[in-house]
Parts: sequence; C-alpha cells; structure tokens
Amino acid sequence: MSAHANNLMKTILVLGIETSCDETAAAVVARGSDGKGRILSNIVRSQFDEHKVYGGVVPEIAARAHTECLDRIVAASLAEAGISLADVSAVAAASGPGLIGGLIVGAITGKALALAGGKPFLAVNHLEAHALTVGLTDALQPPYLMLLVSGGHTQLLFVESVGVYRRLATTIDDALGEAFDKTAKLLGLGMPGGPAVEGAAASGNAARFDLPRPMLGRAEPHFSFAGLKTAVRHAAAKVAPLSHQDVADLCAAFQAAVGASVADRVALAMQTVSDWFPEGARKPFVVAGGVAANKALKAVLAGVAEDHEFSLHVPPPALCTDNGAMIAWAGAERLVNGLTDDFAAPVRPRWPLDPTAQPAQGAGVKA
Repeated sequence: MSAHANNLMKTILVLGIETSCDETAAAVVARGSDGKGRILSNIVRSQFDEHKVYGGVVPEIAARAHTECLDRIVAASLAEAGISLADVSAVAAASGPGLIGGLIVGAITGKALALAGGKPFLAVNHLEAHALTVGLTDALQPPYLMLLVSGGHTQLLFVESVGVYRRLATTIDDALGEAFDKTAKLLGLGMPGGPAVEGAAASGNAARFDLPRPMLGRAEPHFSFAGLKTAVRHAAAKVAPLSHQDVADLCAAFQAAVGASVADRVALAMQTVSDWFPEGARKPFVVAGGVAANKALKAVLAGVAEDHEFSLHVPPPALCTDNGAMIAWAGAERLVNGLTDDFAAPVRPRWPLDPTAQPAQGAGVKA
C-alpha cells in the first residue's frame, strides 16, 4: 500500500461510477469519521460531440460510448487519487434512474470491480446522489428541504435522513431542465440547452415578452412548464424571423417566468415544512441537479430562502451536473448506515426517491 493510502486508513474511501445519461464519470471520495468528505479525484468525460449532431442524447450511442471508455476513466480516477482498487472501502455505481443501457454498463463494471476486490457494492440512486451532495460540499446533514431540478426531474422533497425522502411536489409535464433544452432548440441555440439559454438571457430584456407564470398562486404544490414552453414558441412565431436580440429577449423572458414560478412553488413548500424542523434549529434549503447551476435561478431562490428564514445551500456548478463524486459520496453515506447491496441488485430506469408518494396526474416517469 502506498504512503498516501496509509494516511487515509482512518477514512472510508469509495470509488463511484456514473453512467446514467451522457457523461462517463468516476471518482474517489474520502469520508472521515467526523462525517466530512474530500474529493480525491473526479473525472468526467462528456459525450457532447457524439450527440450534438442529433440535437439530443441518443441512448444507444451513449451506452456504446460508456463501454468504450469507462475502464480508462476508472483507472484514471484511482491513479489521480493515488490509490489502488485494494485500498477502497467499497464500490458505488449509479443504478437508476436513467438510460438503461448506460446504467447496465456502469452497474456491471462496479459489480465486477467490487467482486474482484472483495469490496462491498452500493447500487446508488442517481437522484439520492444529487440530494446528498451538500454533505460532501457543506458538511450538511439532514433534515433539509430540497429542490431537485434536472433534465429529467423537478421535485420538492423533504430529506429526513439518508435513504428516507418525502416528496412534496413534482412536475406534471416537463422537467425544468427539459424545458430549458426544448426552448434552446426552438430558438436555434446549441446544446446543452440550460447554459445556452442562460447565456443568451444575459443580454436580453425580460420585460419585452409577457410570458405566463405556470401554477403561480395555486394551492396545489406541483410544477408545470409545458405551457410556458408553448408560449415561447407562439411569441417567437409572432416576431419571426428571429434576430439575435429577439432570441436574447425571449430567453430572458423565459428565465424570468421560470424564476417566478419556481419561487412561488418553493415558498409554498417552505410554509408547509417550516414546523417539521426541531425547535430552534436552522432550516436548510438545498438546490440540487443540473439546473441548480443557473445563476439567475439561484439568485431568485436566495431571496425566497431569506424571506422564509431558510439557509440556502447549492453545490458548486461542477457538482450540480452529473459526476462520479456525488455517486461515491452517496455510496459512502449509505455504507456508514449499513445500506449495502448484493450483486443481484437491479438497474432501474425508474426509481423514485419516495416510492410512497401519490402519483401526480401527468407526471409519468418524472414522478
């Protein structure tokens, strides 16, 4: 064992593998006995070039790309961490939700490594990994209120403890990341859609187009973005052909409408859960998932949190998007709680964090 590995003997070291969509990623994280974490390596290989010609992720291409490079990504993550497979405490792999081909590649690789090294295996829920990332970045432990905003999910959840989540709300149509991507495509912007819309909005006039604020003021807690996306399409058609300024103004108006709608939904959730926290305890509010990297949305939610006496916690942008460190950290948290898996653990294209939540009409796979 290396001297570096010897220095880490009092910590838990977890190798994490992420292949749920179009990033091939592996990382090693260390979790100390005090519950604090450190990232020893975090390597992400984007498949952007493979998919950009199609305007979106092609599942078969994604799975093949994972197969072609995952072994090298894992080897590089171990090397960067300065350890070998023998030094890790466990191997974690994203096992759902996501594209089944990619999940199979990652889970089989993770199981093979765990079996070869005689290590525990952890089948990690990709959404749980997003939910727990603040433990790695901010040393924040549950309970807390969380807004999960990604390409496939938009949910408000109360995180009670590792493995215990209560869903308060979900989208009844498009996820927020999906709405950003579709808006970007509609306006002729590139992939990924979220950063493209945010970039264009920076020079736009949000007041030029009067777009709806979906679900604003509704007692029902859920989200909806399909109508907003349609409103953008109609507004764009009225001023076509679109100039650069037209696109910027539409993006700014779309982003402002999103901020108002999400803020309203979050405020409702904060009112609901405020007395669920221990008396006198601080009330953390966590924003996780790829859309959490949006600076405009973060600014709006900071105001909502302050108004309702919640503390806002958002991981850095590189840990909001898909990565291996979040899988490794979720694996470490599950390991210390005795939540390991056997080698028969399935991959699950659908895997809700709260399986007891009542279905929301129209939510479908985003439930």
